[in-house]
This record gives sequence, C-alpha cells and structure tokens, in this order.
Amino acid sequence: MSEGLHSIILPVSIDTVWGFVSVIDSWAPLVPGYINHEMINDGTLIWEFKSDLGLMKKKIKLEVNILEWNEPDKVTFKLRGLNQKFDGYGYFLAEQCGIGQTKMTGCLAITAKGAKAPIVNALLKTYVPQMTIEFSEAMAQNLLVQK
Repeated sequence: MSEGLHSIILPVSIDTVWGFVSVIDSWAPLVPGYINHEMINDGTLIWEFKSDLGLMKKKIKLEVNILEWNEPDKVTFKLRGLNQKFDGYGYFLAEQCGIGQTKMTGCLAITAKGAKAPIVNALLKTYVPQMTIEFSEAMAQNLLVQK
C-alpha cells in the first residue's frame, strides 16, 4: 500500500481549521486533478479527478465513505475505486499546538488491485505522497486566505 503523510503548522485556531474541514465542499475541489464531486449523503461522496502517474493518465472515480467526524480534530475515511480497482483509507487530524496555532496532518493510503496492480502500485509509491503534500498545502493556503 502506498501512503502519504504530511503535516503543516498554521497560525490559525483549531476551530478555524475544523470550520473549513467540516464542510466537504470547501476542500473537495482542492485535490490535485479535481474534476468534480457529488455528495450522496452525509457520509458518502463520489470524487472524480485526473491522475497523472507518469506513464498512465487516468480519470479516477472514487467512493469516499466518512467513517468518523470527531469535532474538532479528526476525520477518517475509506476509499473504493468505482472505475478503477483501488482501495484505500485516510484521515485528517488537527492538533492545537499553541495559542492560535494548529498542526494539520493529512494521511492518504491507496493500493491498486487487479491484473495491472504491480505496475500501478509501483507508480503509486511516488504519486500518493506527492498528492498528499499538494492537497495538504492547498488546504493550508485556503485556510490562510480565510484568516
């Protein structure tokens, strides 16, 4: 399984971070290669984006199931590919680390299944960590703009 983990310390309160993270429409478009997303219900969304795995450029459609919303600090989720054979999970964690400062951590883990899995998983080893960094940095920039 390929995993990306990225943390950023922001000069904003944990409540500000939660206010942003708790509204999926605020951050769903920030995923690299974003095409669109659709809320199915409070805990499920369909996320569509373009991936660039070097040799492979694909449109990916994922079902994201939110497993827990723990205000003000944690969201966990699992992923399932709808048009590609992917499984995964992730979380978002916010930790107050000083007055008006919050450490924001994003984690994403994905594995490919099926006949092309060995090739795709090798490509994901680089892609998933980079995607996690880009996504976390985009969230941080949006939070700083709102500050």
